[in-house]
Amino acid sequence: MRNQTRDLTFADGFISAQLVENVSDREIEDAVVVNISSSPMITGDEHPAIVPAWKSTWLKGGRIKSAERIAVIKVVNPTNLGGCMFRGWDWLGNRIKSFPRDTPLFISAQDTIGTVWTDPYVFTNERRSDEAPQEFTLKLNLWWAPGDTDCFIHHKHPFLETHAQIHGCGRMQKFGQNDAATIYEDVVMPIGYSHDPFCRVTGRNEWTYPWHRYYADTDSVWLAVELHP
Repeated sequence: MRNQTRDLTFADGFISAQLVENVSDREIEDAVVVNISSSPMITGDEHPAIVPAWKSTWLKGGRIKSAERIAVIKVVNPTNLGGCMFRGWDWLGNRIKSFPRDTPLFISAQDTIGTVWTDPYVFTNERRSDEAPQEFTLKLNLWWAPGDTDCFIHHKHPFLETHAQIHGCGRMQKFGQNDAATIYEDVVMPIGYSHDPFCRVTGRNEWTYPWHRYYADTDSVWLAVELHP
């Protein structure tokens, strides 16, 4: 069935969020569209364009000609958006004991989408063609932080990840050490942008990340895309 649609678990009166599968000629009035599949997404009409796997774009009156699976997300009511903690979002410090108590970083409910097949080396851009694809469980959640929030330098994840900017503007940053003074790359994240994965594959279900963090320049909402082996 084409254009199978459901709300993502973090959708509410402030954020419209839908999962659409087997996409064909889907009109998008105004939203960030994230290609959450290992195949290209085709947009446009008279002049089609390709959005690669795990990348995103901001469409306004646009069309998805074809895609395997997408997330369509928009902040529809920014007023009091920061009250997300009263709508079921969790402060990260409730999950990580060492998390700084003065850091206002909140995570939505996580939605388990299903499974996806990809070669980890292709996901990390370390090679172009699938040589050893494997199955991953795909999970999505949103993050929210107010402007000028340091969202915690870290470097360990048991999954592959990337992020897409949904609202506001932020940065994904890399560091030589667990120290903000050692920054060596600053990736600006405007609405609709997805950064390239930061991790590198080191073995079967093994990967390393540099010290990294998200930094919210303005009040920001961003999507985490996680591939769990």
